[in-house]
Amino acid sequence: MGTHELHYETITRLTTAISHCKDPEEVAMVTAESVKSVFNAKGCCVFMVNRETGELGLVGSSGLSQEYLEKGPTHFKQAIKEAKDAVPIAIYDVMDDPRIEYPEAAKKEGIASLLGVPIISHNKIIGALRLYTAEPWEFSQDDVTVTQAVALICGMAMDMCRMYKGYKTSIEVLKKMRDSSSFNIDK
Repeated sequence: MGTHELHYETITRLTTAISHCKDPEEVAMVTAESVKSVFNAKGCCVFMVNRETGELGLVGSSGLSQEYLEKGPTHFKQAIKEAKDAVPIAIYDVMDDPRIEYPEAAKKEGIASLLGVPIISHNKIIGALRLYTAEPWEFSQDDVTVTQAVALICGMAMDMCRMYKGYKTSIEVLKKMRDSSSFNIDK
């Protein structure tokens, strides 16, 4: 019962914090910090898919060194082979799993286990949320489920921020058009 209450509280706090964000990067940072904190994990990262390069671009992180974050490009298809099916990845030992692109960097950073879930919006994978632990961790179904829920909230919030920015830009353009056409009519 206590675990479920923790998950409900986490989702409530995260949703409240995200609802105040106006920028996708801010959503990513709030998400990474919240997930790291609630799991008492080594770190957490939020990535977005760059469709042109096929790489996952880091948008927000918490708890990991700059050196680890800059270890090299993270390839979308390599990193999440199961992504096309939106399947989470739970890796107990990052040193003994072929899906890990940079096992030596993970070892140097002190990462033992990883949980990766896709960030989905409008039935498309737009990114990935990754949780890193310092000790080997057998992720439970509840761990996976709450992380998936957080990733979905993150994806929706990022989309809403992008729409907000788009609406704001459209309004500014329309105001300029109105002002310039009013100016021309007076002549």
